[in-house]
Amino acid sequence: MGLAKRKVQVWKRALLHFLLCFFLGILFGFIPYSTLNFSPSIAYDKPKTRQEFSFEVKNIPTNARLDFSQVGNRGRLIETIKIDGSEHREESSELEEMESETNSAGTDPIPLVSTVRSLDFITRKLLIIVTPTYNQAFQAMYLNRLAQTLRLVQPPLLWIVVEMPAQSKETADVLRKTGVMYRHLVCDKNATDVKDRSAPQRNVALAHIEQHRLDGIVYFVDDNNVYTLELFEQLREIKRFGTWPIGMFTHNKKKIVVEGPVCNSTRVIGWQTNEMSKKLCRFHVNNSGFAFNSTILWDPQKWRRPTSELIRQLDTDKDGLQDTKFIEQLVADESQMEGLANGCSKILVWNLHLEASMITYPSRWIVENNLEAIVPLKKHK
Repeated sequence: MGLAKRKVQVWKRALLHFLLCFFLGILFGFIPYSTLNFSPSIAYDKPKTRQEFSFEVKNIPTNARLDFSQVGNRGRLIETIKIDGSEHREESSELEEMESETNSAGTDPIPLVSTVRSLDFITRKLLIIVTPTYNQAFQAMYLNRLAQTLRLVQPPLLWIVVEMPAQSKETADVLRKTGVMYRHLVCDKNATDVKDRSAPQRNVALAHIEQHRLDGIVYFVDDNNVYTLELFEQLREIKRFGTWPIGMFTHNKKKIVVEGPVCNSTRVIGWQTNEMSKKLCRFHVNNSGFAFNSTILWDPQKWRRPTSELIRQLDTDKDGLQDTKFIEQLVADESQMEGLANGCSKILVWNLHLEASMITYPSRWIVENNLEAIVPLKKHK
């Protein structure tokens, strides 16, 4: 019996220790961790080598701008640091830990009042580039040259290429290799029924923009023109309707003329034209000399348009009147226009008139027959 009693006492003692530890564990579980201090007390004051920082993340403002520095639309992080009441801004891709340092004399570190890290995004307006194209001798050269220009433009940019009367494999192959975001559309209207085939092609693009409510700046870019990169950057400054002068060769190729707006700063005060037939036009500028906000097409209430009719180019107008009648649907007068290109004093677009309608292009732009060497290789002794 003595052995049995001893076993019962050992069991009771073990159970008592278990319950005590269990309740202590529950008690410690309800105590906030921040109130516990397990470090040993120090009898002397040790100089601080680290300082705690308060990080405050500002809300992104409503007019936040995104910096699409690369394809993929990645933003840029700009840190705003307040030191002794003055702000310092620096770019960074990650949040890095900052430490205060003691100077060489061993004095206290420079007090850092607060560190504010804010995400300041720079937004670029979407550029909607509309280009009509069709099978012609220089089509491959035109599209490739224009594509190389658009590749150098800061994104976001959407290239809407409209072909007539059907999508060709040659054009599709060129677009796939450009590295530019594009949409390849088709205008199936009979070319013999219109005076200017590019008008119904542009209308197909306008309908596409309306249907998908694309928000950006629309610019009609003909593939046979030459454009500067500066022009595309200035397009993003347009609020409603922007215009600028263009340089062009006359049809007889004997001189270069300038056509477009005359401006006082950004205000349009007149027009420069060199063709007598266009003096009766309301606005003296062609498709290469203006761009407009796409929301005018699908949000008439925003711009207080008197009518909600569709805005389209008319392919039945006489030459020289098509462009001005289209502009009349976008703006009421020059007060709603913005002059670009440094007060309309700089030529950013060139129309070279290099049409070659009588030349045929090779199938798929590939030379089928082997070329014969006219100049043989010289043998070196």
